[in-house]
Amino acid sequence: MTNYGKIKWYNSGKGSGTILPEKGGDALPFRKSDLQQEGQEPQTDQRYSYETSEVDNGQKRAVNLRQQGESQVVEEQAHAQQG
Repeated sequence: MTNYGKIKWYNSGKGSGTILPEKGGDALPFRKSDLQQEGQEPQTDQRYSYETSEVDNGQKRAVNLRQQGESQVVEEQAHAQQG
């Protein structure tokens, strides 16, 4: 299932950060390798879609992160209005 959230923080030196889910809840960790556009550095407050995965200790993390631009937001709103 695809979720949406905003980058809370990202440390380019460590190649890791967290994303804050739009629907609420705790921030989820992610790694640079989880980004679909690995060449791009995520910035605080950028909107991303993501999926979740459970790691060995039962904690969730964000995977398959894709940056969401203005065009995706407009498309999502139009799709939601169509039903």
